[in-house]
Amino acid sequence: MRVGERLQGREAAWKDLESLVERLGASRPRKASAEEVLRLGQLYRGVCTDLMLAEAHDLPRATVTYLHGLVGRSHNVLYRTRGFSPRDLGRALFDEAPRQLRGDPAVRIAAAVFLVSFLFAALAAAAQPDFARQVAGEQALEQIDHMYAQPLSGPGSESLGRDDAIMAGFYIQHNASIGLQCFAWGILFGLGSLAQLLSNGIGLGTMFGHMATSPHARNFFTFVTAHSSCELTALVFAGAAGLRMGWGLIDTRGQTRLESLRREAAAALPALGVSVILFIAAAFIEGFVSASALPYAAKLAVALIAAALILSYLSLGGRPAVLANASPRGGGGVASETSER
Repeated sequence: MRVGERLQGREAAWKDLESLVERLGASRPRKASAEEVLRLGQLYRGVCTDLMLAEAHDLPRATVTYLHGLVGRSHNVLYRTRGFSPRDLGRALFDEAPRQLRGDPAVRIAAAVFLVSFLFAALAAAAQPDFARQVAGEQALEQIDHMYAQPLSGPGSESLGRDDAIMAGFYIQHNASIGLQCFAWGILFGLGSLAQLLSNGIGLGTMFGHMATSPHARNFFTFVTAHSSCELTALVFAGAAGLRMGWGLIDTRGQTRLESLRREAAAALPALGVSVILFIAAAFIEGFVSASALPYAAKLAVALIAAALILSYLSLGGRPAVLANASPRGGGGVASETSER
């Protein structure tokens, strides 16, 4: 009798939970507030206890069935998974990712490390030929000189047998391996990613500096110009994602190292995701534009357009004013969701 009386006094909580579940589980639910989420959790735990008591004391089947249904609906609302939505993907790429990248110190550190090492090595290799030999080795310099000894257009270029699609696939694989190394080595407290950024900066800078003073400089820069904006930016973002992951092993914020690593790995996803997209874009440009017989002016235009798009994405993406202008006047939309955050 005492159990029955207790459950009878809980009917108001059941109705409250049922009303909350109906609001949050509608076909087009609005974003739940923090108070509603907490209230839903409290009511859900309470009704689970009520269901156990009802079954253990053989209360009427109508009550047990009602509680079973209420627990099931509440569980679906509380732990539901959202399906794929192009709108959510667009918001993640064009709202959340650029905002996080702008405010992420790991991106600035990665950019500084790579650019400083690249420029230093390029200037040193251009001014001192012995520097390039010591860094890259005589054999590597001979190979790159031979690779760009012949222009991409003109007599004999047809004999190269170029297949754009195959080369684009190769560049995707090659670029992805470099990016994954920059990211994965971040597990060594970020030092591995720093080493990868330094290694790639010095290596690429040395090749650029060496080829700048080579008789084949025109052929080299005709090939590398178009895809350089996407590829070098992608490399920096991959390194930044590795630094962010490694930082989780240093600044745990009172969590275990594993929990902190999971937190910072999630924070690294925007940089890593944009890096992957840029690496793929660079591979397609390298396969279909860089190696083509297009004039250098056209390839330079591709590089400048790509650089402008990247800068616009980083500087304007996720700005509240941009989102407000893009949302409908009638309320709701992205602007209202942004204000709720």
